[in-house]
Amino acid sequence: MKDRNRVPVSFSILHSMWSVCKKELRQFFSSLTGYIAIIVFLLVSGLVLFVFDDNIFDFGYATLDRFFQLAPWILLLLIPAITMRSFAEEFKTGTYEILQTRPLTRWQIISGKYFGSLLVVFIALIPTVIYIFSVQKLSSNDGLDMGATIGSYIGLFFLAAVFTAISICCSSFTNNAVVAFIAGLIGCALLYYGFSAISKLTALNNGPDYYVEMLGIDFHYRSISRGLIDTRDIIYFLSVIFLFLTITNRNLLKK
Repeated sequence: MKDRNRVPVSFSILHSMWSVCKKELRQFFSSLTGYIAIIVFLLVSGLVLFVFDDNIFDFGYATLDRFFQLAPWILLLLIPAITMRSFAEEFKTGTYEILQTRPLTRWQIISGKYFGSLLVVFIALIPTVIYIFSVQKLSSNDGLDMGATIGSYIGLFFLAAVFTAISICCSSFTNNAVVAFIAGLIGCALLYYGFSAISKLTALNNGPDYYVEMLGIDFHYRSISRGLIDTRDIIYFLSVIFLFLTITNRNLLKK
């Protein structure tokens, strides 16, 4: 009997999360703002990769390094823009109270909103696969190092997952979407590059600088981007995601 009951319960939990997830998708794509955000991301990354100075034609060999160096900074703007209304808009319009009346736990609400926002980011990243085929066709030698390219995409996905968790957390602290956007932007920037910047201080040279840099997202993103998937990097990303979603849960408990 226990085994028979597990499937319906699990399905009910997933169905509840999916309903919140669909709500997030509808909210983002209900206006031109959502489409414009994705188009700007693709346009900027494409211009930097093929048009602006230091583009791939200046390297003399097939590489997408320029894209993977720039993508985190574009995602710093894109992801807070995607998530800024997740909780802030619910608090402002009073619909969060209505959401609480549904048979959903706080974790189901948070997970639904998190995966909904992450799915939007994933949709934005999918068209960038065109860059791989374009560079391969333009290459006159062996083409791209596919191991490093796949590793870079895995790193970029984990980076986006962390940025989404941070931005969702920031949105749960306010009922103002603009404040949520700015807080998410600052939070992602600090955790992405802040520790790397601190590690370059002269006082931390020859020892502590390495360990300080390890606390930052940039260190682990660059590690995976080399094409070597290290379990320590995966554990780091999952830990940061869980930390910020837990903070979100605590914050909603207070409200």
